[in-house]
Amino acid sequence: MGKVKMLKGFKSQYPHQFAEGKQKFLRGQRIMPQPITGKETLPELIDGTFLAYNGARLQEACRLYSEKMLGEKVTVGMSLAGALTPAGLGSAVLIPLIKAGFVDWIVSTGANLYHDMHYAMNMPLYRGSPFTPDPELRRLGVVRIYDILMDYNDVLMATDYVLRKILMQPEFQHEMGTTELHYLLGRYCAEFEDQTGRKDSSVLAAAYRAGVPCFCSSPGDSTIGMNIAGVELRGNGLRINPSRDVNESTGIVLAAKRAGHKTGALLIGGGSPKNFLLQTEPQIQEVLCVEEKGHDFFIQFTDARPDTGGLSGATPHEATTWGKVDPEQLPNAIVCYLDTTVAFPILAHYALARHKPRRLKRLYSKLPEYMEMVTKEFLKNNKMM
Repeated sequence: MGKVKMLKGFKSQYPHQFAEGKQKFLRGQRIMPQPITGKETLPELIDGTFLAYNGARLQEACRLYSEKMLGEKVTVGMSLAGALTPAGLGSAVLIPLIKAGFVDWIVSTGANLYHDMHYAMNMPLYRGSPFTPDPELRRLGVVRIYDILMDYNDVLMATDYVLRKILMQPEFQHEMGTTELHYLLGRYCAEFEDQTGRKDSSVLAAAYRAGVPCFCSSPGDSTIGMNIAGVELRGNGLRINPSRDVNESTGIVLAAKRAGHKTGALLIGGGSPKNFLLQTEPQIQEVLCVEEKGHDFFIQFTDARPDTGGLSGATPHEATTWGKVDPEQLPNAIVCYLDTTVAFPILAHYALARHKPRRLKRLYSKLPEYMEMVTKEFLKNNKMM
């Protein structure tokens, strides 16, 4: 086999075909990773080998979160959709982020917060198979969430019984937003953790201890909402006011911006929680009539597609047209098309490894102040109504 020398100083015979200025594109990290040895830490693996496609988007999300979104002057909101707490991501991922000060306020489906209560009361959920015969499960009293199995009576019905007893306590007998509802439930969950000796098992308990407000954008769409409706039939005084949630969440974002700080949206999945978190900026601009540009940082993990409507209003470029995302900050906006049960733990591990804990903002105690600010802004800028 003959030898062929590498070309040095080669000049194309077609130079006129290539425009000048191409170096502005050819200056990214060179894709030439080192061989994997099995000795790398997870952050080293992500930085060294996640270089293209959604692997690269995941690396970008990890770095954006840990290097920019976790700055001291950034208020981080997180939305949660999909059955994350039944899968164990509450204790494994969410609680460490809350305790580290890496999330300042949360918007969740009610289902995630309801199933979180099983963990607070030490009620077991089990790994199973997505191919288990469902008619047999129903006959035996076993409930399935894909490959997660739980007992119908000893887990679901028992949780419902305890939840109804809680909802009928004196402190629940008035109108409130979902932040107050979940704060009060979190106090009970913290007590359950103490009783069972299983601290750091409940997201509601961790949020209660850290003063992290937990919103539910569709409070009737979960077993918590079902039980609230049930006890209302027997004269219970609890009423949920969704408008309070809209104004409180808007106040969190407006207060951050008024303080000269930035805001970040970390969207785990899509659905109603995603839009509720993002709509805080249109609420500031359209309803309060306050000049604003949008959220500064945006990360979303999703498996939905924009062309079918599954990501309506929430791809960052589309969201700029609504005022949800600052168009000048689009480089700080990343969509990663990955299963959240894969991407979310990786993001959390990377952030906890790369960034020291932040001081807790304890925004729950500041919500009355934020409500007063939002009220004054609305009345000042809507005098003609």
